[in-house]
Amino acid sequence: MEALLGFFISDAWAQAAPAPQGGGLGFFLPMIVLIGLMYFLMIRPQQKRQKELRQMIDALAAGNEVVTGGGILGKVTDVGEQFLTVEISDGVRVKIQKHSVAAVLPKDTIRNI
Repeated sequence: MEALLGFFISDAWAQAAPAPQGGGLGFFLPMIVLIGLMYFLMIRPQQKRQKELRQMIDALAAGNEVVTGGGILGKVTDVGEQFLTVEISDGVRVKIQKHSVAAVLPKDTIRNI
């Protein structure tokens, strides 16, 4: 009986898992393609929008008409390092952070509303 049992055990060791075939490139190539796809579809457009927003904020000057993130329309009267003074009505001025500006409007947009 022991000889029979030894025969089966030695067969089991002889049938060890085969060595992996091919290189690891076949495994990593789809992952590299997915990372590249994510970069071009998600990360790059977001960086482009941030760059455009930064340029818009840096180019703000007195006389520009802006819309804030809260939807307030106004005309920039003073530009500081971190804050803007925006006139939202005749004689009504508010101080806002530069980064709360959502868009710069074309000239005389507020007058035509």
